[in-house]
Formats: sequence, structure tokens, C-alpha cells
Amino acid sequence: MGEPDGNEELELPVWARADAFPEAGDGYGWINRKGRRHASASEEELAKTIREDKDSAVDLVWTPESDFCRVPEEVEAFEEPISEVRKRWATDDLADAQHRLKWSGIGLAALLGYMVFQIWNAFPGVEKANGVSLIFQEKMTRILTGLSSSTAVGICLLAFLVFAFIPWYQAQKRMREIRKSGGRPAPVIPLIRFETWRDTQKAPVTWAILGMISLSFIAQVWFDKSIVGFHGSIQNAGLVKGAYKEGQYWRLFTAPMLHGGIVHFVMNGLALLYLGKRVEVFARWPHVPMVFLFSALVGGEASARLMGATSVGASGGLMGWLGFLLVFETLHVKLVPRSSRRRLIGGVVMTALIGLVGYRFIDNAAHFGGLLAGMAYAGIVFPRSSSVSRPRMNLTDRIIGTGSLVAIAISGILAILQMAD
Repeated sequence: MGEPDGNEELELPVWARADAFPEAGDGYGWINRKGRRHASASEEELAKTIREDKDSAVDLVWTPESDFCRVPEEVEAFEEPISEVRKRWATDDLADAQHRLKWSGIGLAALLGYMVFQIWNAFPGVEKANGVSLIFQEKMTRILTGLSSSTAVGICLLAFLVFAFIPWYQAQKRMREIRKSGGRPAPVIPLIRFETWRDTQKAPVTWAILGMISLSFIAQVWFDKSIVGFHGSIQNAGLVKGAYKEGQYWRLFTAPMLHGGIVHFVMNGLALLYLGKRVEVFARWPHVPMVFLFSALVGGEASARLMGATSVGASGGLMGWLGFLLVFETLHVKLVPRSSRRRLIGGVVMTALIGLVGYRFIDNAAHFGGLLAGMAYAGIVFPRSSSVSRPRMNLTDRIIGTGSLVAIAISGILAILQMAD
């Protein structure tokens, strides 16, 4: 694979340029995900390392033909070992996902069966107390109503969807893609190169926001003496709708810093790192806190107007980042591979599906309020561009971005103080 000349380089996005990755070493070798270099004695030894890679440790490789490191899929000599290892990974992932789907499905079915049994056994008492005899259709209606109104069923169904069905579907999809391409890595090289480059980029502002939210979570654990679910901290600093409407407007700022439990926090934390880093890398750091804060506030206001239950969580801001990326990357179509943009759309679909399943305890108003806020922000602030270059920052961006980051930090401090009170 030849190196592009200077003019060709200028027509490529930063992740597609030859110098997107570190300079090559002498002879053959590879770099792991921690950035450590490992020399190989020959091409055959490096190919063997790739073929036997069990944990996706080989991130980049270098060969004498290139001045810079590359993803292994770009080196024609490694097409066969890459094909083998991709098939093995996909097969192992699918087997693991099928196993998880099977046992999660059995557990969910057992819970549903137990609840149906309980409801059915209660029918004689209901009939005797009301002096009626329920027909079969009425019993089925009562059973369905009982199941659909059960929080335990909703939580278990949501967990089954997130941790079993969606991973299984994604594993099936990867296997179909590999079979369709015959195991050849060429069709996915742009996506692999893009994701590898993105993973090597620094995102200090995203980590700072995660740190602020993590401190609030630790405070919740401290004051409520629990990690599974919180009560006192949520009442003190969450978006309690009655208190907000009576004038405690500060709750709009503190609620996004809180979470309902360890699962809620972990899921939001993972989404925060992925989406925030993507915004920071491509749209520059000032827009990370600006979009998050704006979307969290709009999502909170939508929740206050449309939902009666108390709400907490950073989901409004996270959905704002997702909506921002959908519009921003559409308006800057040359910045990222098309297949990567499709994954963002998949994120919206997955969120909608999760919201549909868990509508009784998921704040869909905050989710979609934040999503629309992020989309509107990107559409207003960033005009359409055919350039392969990332937008530049100006002084105004830095000032407002710094102010937004400070506001998020103050929100976290205020949330902790309110929990302590």
C-alpha cells in the first residue's frame, strides 16, 4: 500500500492521513492499546502474533514499507491472519451472546411464570370478595395488566434487552457482515482506522465532566449508605417536580449530576465517555460542556412539564451529545465514515426501544428533550461544510465553554451540599 502524496493528504480527514498514527520502528513490530511497542523478528512472526491475538491486543503494526504505523487490516500481507482472527472473534462473541441470551431468557420467563402463578392464585379470592365469576378472557386481561404495571418485570425486561438481546443482535450482525465480505478486512478499513485513531485521542474535558458526576455519585453512596438505589439524596437534590415548580429552580442544575443507582451510573458513564470524546475530538472541547449543559437544562424542563415523577441523571445531556453528533456529522459529511454515522442512528433507535420498554421508570421527556436540544444546537452553530478539516475554536468558544464547564462543576458542588443538608 503506497503512501499518499502531500496534496492527497490534504484531501483526507485527519484520521485517514498517513501521519495519523506514530512513526514506524525498524523492521516489523506492533503497538498494543496502551501504546507499548513490541518488535517482531520477521513478517511471519508478526503475522503469527496477529493470528493468535485473543484479546484484540494488536492495535497498530509497522513494516519496512511504511514510514508510519497502520492498522493491521491495511497491510495486504496480513489479510489471511486478519480474516482468521476476525472470524474467531465473531464466533466467540456470538457464542457468548447466545449463552447470555439463553439464560437471561430463562430467568425472565421464570419471573413471568411466577407472577402469572401468583395472579392466577389470587382469582378465587377476588371472585369471592366481589361475588363474581371471572371468565377466561377477563382473567387474561387482569394478568396482562398486572404484568405490564409491575416495576420488577419492567426492570428485568429492560436488563434483558440491554445486556442480552442487544449484544446478541450486534453479534449476529457482525457475523453476517463477515460472511458477506468473505472475511476480507478491506470493506471495513476506514471504520477500523477511524475508531483506532479516535481511541488514541485525549479528551480531558470529557473526563473532567465524568469526574464531577462521579463525585456526586460517591456522595450519594455516602449519604444514602447504598449503591443499588437512592432516596434521600434524590429528594434533596433531584428534580422533584413539585419543589421545582414552587421556585427551587436550582434543581434543574443538580439533578443531572445524580443517578438512581449503580447500574444507572455505569450505563451513563460509559455513554458519557464514548459520546463526549467524539464531540471533543471533532467539534473541539468548548462544545462538550456547552452542549451538555444546554441539553440537560432543556431535557429537565421538558421533564418538569411532561412528567410528574422525580427524575435524576445525566441522560438529557448525553442525549444532547448524541443529537449534536447526528446533525454535526451529517453537516460535515467528510469528517467520519458513513458506517460510523449509522451507529449513532442505531444509538437513537436503541434509546427509543429502551424508553418504550421502561417507560414507567425512564424519563423519556428528558431523553428526547435533550436529543432535540443537541440537534438544534448543531444545526444553528455549525453550518454545512464539505471540508475534511475539523472546525476551529475562537475566543468566544473558549470563554463560553469555560463558563459552561464551571457551571457544571458548581452544579456538582451544589448537589453535594444539598444532599448533606
